[in-house]
Amino acid sequence: MKQIIVAIDFSKTCLNALAYGIHFANKAGADLQMVWVDNTTSEEVVFEGFAQEERNENVALLKELQKKYSKSLKNGKLDFKTRKGKVYIELAQQAKTVNADLIIAGTHGVSGFEEFWIGSNAYRIVTNAPCPVITLRHDAKVQDVKKIVIPIDSSQETRQKIPVAAHLAQLCYSEVHVLSLYSTTLKSVHRRVDNYAKQVTDYLGERNIKYVTEAKESENITRTTIDYAEKVDADLIAIMTEQETTTANIFLGPYAQQMVNHSPIPVLSMRAKELLPITLRT
Repeated sequence: MKQIIVAIDFSKTCLNALAYGIHFANKAGADLQMVWVDNTTSEEVVFEGFAQEERNENVALLKELQKKYSKSLKNGKLDFKTRKGKVYIELAQQAKTVNADLIIAGTHGVSGFEEFWIGSNAYRIVTNAPCPVITLRHDAKVQDVKKIVIPIDSSQETRQKIPVAAHLAQLCYSEVHVLSLYSTTLKSVHRRVDNYAKQVTDYLGERNIKYVTEAKESENITRTTIDYAEKVDADLIAIMTEQETTTANIFLGPYAQQMVNHSPIPVLSMRAKELLPITLRT
């Protein structure tokens, strides 16, 4: 891990994301780049002079943040980049430009049926990013990641998060909780989940990563995962953006969107690679 990006919008949430990013960068010896995206449109700008003045003020704020936090970054450098356009598109493009290994973004979350009508920038960043994304709320604790929860379901993609999660576990000396989720009573599906979980624990064991296993019946895998993570006092939940779908998940919105919007615990999200199927032993 050499390059981390933190999305900046000058909110309390993003400042917590910045502190979280610095903590991770220090663990990895990585560089950190703050990225602010000017997402004003021509229709929203009545006087261009005012818009330019606001941009200048934001650049000045970025310079202040750089000056304030540079000393906190022990082994890397802290810089910033400004872009113009849609937040999630420009962050993805910047991540590709600098070959970022990780994006960290604060999420303000949504509630109830808002998920049907609005899309948070955090979730859009997750689904467009070329690299893993950690999303967290303003009140998430900036601390060592001692426990990582990895939910395992019956989808082929569920295992693709393991190499990244395992790397973070090695980096932070974390204990990994492999949570098998059964969203149906079909024994054939249970066996598939158990097989995937066994592959995961074999992978972790070969790398001397401490792990714990648990299995749960679940009507809503988002809620079950969050409840379990809170119960064991986890510091991170690792998910794929493409995940098993149940009736409850369809009703409430995509699994990853539910998790990003509602988890009080930071969430590591990864897009599935376009490969069929993967094996953890290669």
